Amino acid sequence: MSFPQLLAQHRIQTHTSSRRELAGLRAVVARDLADARLPGLSTDRQFATAYNAVLQLAKLVEQWIVQSHPQWVP
Repeated sequence: MSFPQLLAQHRIQTHTSSRRELAGLRAVVARDLADARLPGLSTDRQFATAYNAVLQLAKLVEQWIVQSHPQWVP
């Protein structure tokens, strides 16, 4: 099923993030990247923490695209 079809069927909806939400995501990214470097963490925990930082960063990029370049969104 395509993105426009999902929107039309109200199975998903658009969302515009506030500056506060975006600042919160930036804080999570910074925190998780710093935490991933803490000595004593297992390799698995370092990876999981860094991976979460990347996921949050992807959300930031997605919102930037949606808000700054809506013509790029189907």
